[in-house]
Amino acid sequence: MNFCSQCGARLTVKVPPGDHLPRYVCESCGAIHYQNPRVVVGCVPEHDGLILLCRRAIEPRRGYWTVPAGFLENGETLQEGAARESREEARIEVEIGSLLSIVHVLHAHQIHVFFRAAMRNGAHSAGPESLETTLLALDDIPWADLAFPSTEFTLRRYIEDRAQDRDAHHFATLQRRLP
Repeated sequence: MNFCSQCGARLTVKVPPGDHLPRYVCESCGAIHYQNPRVVVGCVPEHDGLILLCRRAIEPRRGYWTVPAGFLENGETLQEGAARESREEARIEVEIGSLLSIVHVLHAHQIHVFFRAAMRNGAHSAGPESLETTLLALDDIPWADLAFPSTEFTLRRYIEDRAQDRDAHHFATLQRRLP
């Protein structure tokens, strides 16, 4: 960040009075520009014991599989964002269920929040950000071709919870980049 979005002046990086971290500060108008993590929301959609995965049509990780997920928009709840991403990426309507996982992706400055979800029917198709969509048995998940470690963590917890007939919340912190 080089210029203030309030007045257009050049920014400096310093620790503002009363703060403890360096921030972008405008010496002209006094605005402090905070940079905070972005929130990614998604869900694990299920229909008749199968889960839905999408093959990504966009970078990063084009061609790899993931659950429907994306950045939360201003003005929507976590659940609304997860449902919207499901419509956009897989053309499905879901009933968002319980919280499944929260994954802190420190290197990307993101927090990924995933829910359990039930598809309202079995119809699905690729949206503009997906090459294809598929319903899979849990044994058929393409582990080596998953797009993100947060997706793998979430799917593994989903499988464990189903096997133990529980509805737990899971947390993880990831500090690594994919190769």
